[in-house]
Amino acid sequence: MRPPTTRLRNSVIGASVTGLLGSLALAAFPAAGATPQPPAATPKASGALAAAPYEYLGWGSPQKPTDVMAATGIKWFTLAFILSDGGCNPKWDGSRALKGGSDESAIKSIRAAGGDIVVSVGGWSGAKLGEKCSSATALAGAYQKVIDAYRLKAFDIDIENTEFGNATVRQRVVDALKIVEQKNPGIVTYITMGTTPSGPDATGKDLIKRGARAGLAADAWVVMPFDFGGHSGTMGQASVSALEGLKNAVKSAYAYSDSVAYRHIGVSSMNGKTDEAGETVTLNDFKTILTYAQQHHIARYAFWSVNRDRSCGSGGAGDACSGVSQSPYAYTKVVAQYGG
Repeated sequence: MRPPTTRLRNSVIGASVTGLLGSLALAAFPAAGATPQPPAATPKASGALAAAPYEYLGWGSPQKPTDVMAATGIKWFTLAFILSDGGCNPKWDGSRALKGGSDESAIKSIRAAGGDIVVSVGGWSGAKLGEKCSSATALAGAYQKVIDAYRLKAFDIDIENTEFGNATVRQRVVDALKIVEQKNPGIVTYITMGTTPSGPDATGKDLIKRGARAGLAADAWVVMPFDFGGHSGTMGQASVSALEGLKNAVKSAYAYSDSVAYRHIGVSSMNGKTDEAGETVTLNDFKTILTYAQQHHIARYAFWSVNRDRSCGSGGAGDACSGVSQSPYAYTKVVAQYGG
């Protein structure tokens, strides 16, 4: 998912970067020997937290989160995006301070209404902390500033573009998250990335393996099943196929059972018309994903984005509308039905 420089959202398509970045995908693996941490008996990412759509307060005519809560029943939002300010320092969109601004005011209003937030770091565009911070320790320190600023219970790393494609940076992100988990017992961590219709590409699988080898106890590995550049069946069916591929990759890397692997995966879809010409994710596709999520108790059901969860009136899809005929918040209402 990305700020609106050229596209509607901030996500990478695994298939589209594989050819460009394949030579980097499997380089610089950490030494084998670290044992994956056993999964928690009861997943932390459950209940209302399991349904947390993205809202971008910096673009796309953002709605008041409390209005969305009242209209849909949603309790959690994933707020995007934390970026580098040019160095190893986190700011909203790389420019707005963590404290004292409209972002903090929105967070306070969500919590006052009985909700809470996941903060998402990264996206497609802008300067990434994973690249600007020179070490895992420094990167973990930048993440910690965000966690401390808002007393976060949940944290999302949306790893895309050059941050995703660089093996050294992938390892840095994994190692930094391991430090974050050690310093913040109980925090929920998500790692979000692009996918092909059959699941993560070689780079995505490499990232998952690095997490397992480091003993990273991620609560969910999350894929964004859209902008495929071609697929068979409906987008709902293609999303299920991508999630099955993700489940298999997580199961293999962590030596999980099927049941445990399902509880450590998630989905972040896109509502309406996507960046790919002719590709549309319908309400029925969201319902297909919901049925799959309920059947397997996956850890996370999100989408890009609440900003777009309304009709356009005229013209095509944009930052502030879906490009399809719909009632306001129709997609959010589907996601709000999910409880882990």
